Amino acid sequence: MKINSIVNAVTQRITERSSDTRAHYLGLIDRQRDEGVHRPTMSCGNLAHGFAASGGDKSTIKSGKMMNIGVVTAYNDMLSAHQPYGRYPEQIKIFAREKGATAQIAGGVPAMCDGVTQGQAGMELSLFSRDVIAMSTAVALSHGMFEGALLLGICDKIVPGLLIGALRFGHLPTILIPAGPMPSGLSNKEKVRVRQLFAEGKATKEELLEAESASYHGAGTCTFFGTANSNQMMMEMMGLHVPGSSFVNPGTKLRQELTRKAVHQLTQNGWAQEGSDKQYYKPLGHCIDEKAIVNAVVGLLATGGSTNHVIHLPAIARAAGIILNWDDIDDLSSVVPLIANIYPNGMGDVNHFAAAGGMPYVISELVQSGLAHNDIMTVYGGSLMEGAKEPKMNGDALMFENASDKSHDETMLRAVSSPFKPNGGMKLLQGNLGRCTMKVSAVDKSRWTIEAPARIFDDQNDVVTAFKAGELDQDTVVVCRFQGPAANGMPELHKLTSSLGVLQDRGHKIAFVTDGRMSGASGKVPAAIHISPEAYHGGPLAKLRDGDIVRVCAETGILSALVEKAEWEARPLEKCPVPSEGTGRELFSMLRRYSDPAEKGGSAMLQEAGL
Repeated sequence: MKINSIVNAVTQRITERSSDTRAHYLGLIDRQRDEGVHRPTMSCGNLAHGFAASGGDKSTIKSGKMMNIGVVTAYNDMLSAHQPYGRYPEQIKIFAREKGATAQIAGGVPAMCDGVTQGQAGMELSLFSRDVIAMSTAVALSHGMFEGALLLGICDKIVPGLLIGALRFGHLPTILIPAGPMPSGLSNKEKVRVRQLFAEGKATKEELLEAESASYHGAGTCTFFGTANSNQMMMEMMGLHVPGSSFVNPGTKLRQELTRKAVHQLTQNGWAQEGSDKQYYKPLGHCIDEKAIVNAVVGLLATGGSTNHVIHLPAIARAAGIILNWDDIDDLSSVVPLIANIYPNGMGDVNHFAAAGGMPYVISELVQSGLAHNDIMTVYGGSLMEGAKEPKMNGDALMFENASDKSHDETMLRAVSSPFKPNGGMKLLQGNLGRCTMKVSAVDKSRWTIEAPARIFDDQNDVVTAFKAGELDQDTVVVCRFQGPAANGMPELHKLTSSLGVLQDRGHKIAFVTDGRMSGASGKVPAAIHISPEAYHGGPLAKLRDGDIVRVCAETGILSALVEKAEWEARPLEKCPVPSEGTGRELFSMLRRYSDPAEKGGSAMLQEAGL
């Protein structure tokens, strides 16, 4: 299928824009492969330290003839999505031995949960945990003991952090292994209903906790289509997962066999094992190229994925020498239709999505419609369409079936020719308040344009206080500023969703404007987010005053304060509140100080590394 002209044009301009940085990156990983630290170049003392505790695997590692796999894990048993990883290391070691290879746990990375920290002080560490994860991944892989890597991670900042770190070791063949979503619990519609009742004081805390516990009830990823599940979707769109493995529930035989398949596949992808075929060498830095990055964006738009990825994808791309910006995402959004209807866009969850055809159907539709690049280097060895397969158990054997040519549930998943919406629903807005993202796939089109007086806040808790006092019970553009990376670490402001939703349900015209983030699961209320430049760095959001009329328009791509130009230019900037201390926030002050804008990824580490 011929590639769509806009998709092709965006890919070409990214390639041209990135020509120097990409060439430098590819040169780096080629040198790392040929001249960097790896087992044949290590001293006897280095090697002895590296396999001292390897027990029965010691002789195999010592010989240097077979792949030794470095496993980087984000396991902890507080985070439901990562709790299943507890037994993976011992399984991976067994699966590696089945192919004559070995595996060692190279290191662990932190894995915080935005669901736990949402609206709390710890959320101000969230975005920069991605930098910490990337650096931790680099530490884990720096020992030079490995010819391949397996990355165990699922949630918000964890997959981007793992990828950013691993891309600096891009000469290593690498596969990401998911653990799957928890089974469906309380419906999303009922969960939202109880949350809004609580926000209005019509439900007790006990009733709210009961509803939340029925929704988030077991091991596995939360089932809404937020950042975590968007991560998994994108890994399949980039060919970095075993086909169809993203949304298989934990604790099943199929889940275990997909992990076995990933380990076995990785042993085939290297260059350092006996009898290996060098033509089958699949280094991560070559798998993630300009086409793979575009595929990730296309998948994000086609499935109505998380807004957080307009920050994460530019950061991942930079780590591979690729320059992606918001204009690219906006242009792709104009031609990629919304073909999935997962909460917050619809009311079904990722289990319903998977049952309707899931990622195999999505990949097949996007490739055959010319919206995704088929000719990428995948970890499973074929084209992207080779990943359009559904895994199943045939007795004790894993098998793969080609994707269905029809959706099994058109309320959840549709063909490109009959989408839920004609575009991907990520809009770039810009004007005298800066540049920002607005996700409209979950917003009724009647609310794509809001023009109303602004009410200015510098703290999300003050928004809730004003809501409870009835001060926002009118047409309002709620502005929460000084929430960018440099100001306070760019926390998600999902805590405000219920209050804003209540105001909208009362018939008011409501919009939300911020240089911070909303949750990747947010929707319903029009929200202009990630405003850049942020208020802390003198962005125009710091000029806004209570009562200014603000226009937020996804139709025309406008975000502006309707203030006379002379007055606007003469206005002084409000000063940022003093950063808060406690909950470890002061330890992240260096990352805040050196962070770059949201459009570049909001990273201090990449900024200071000159990437």
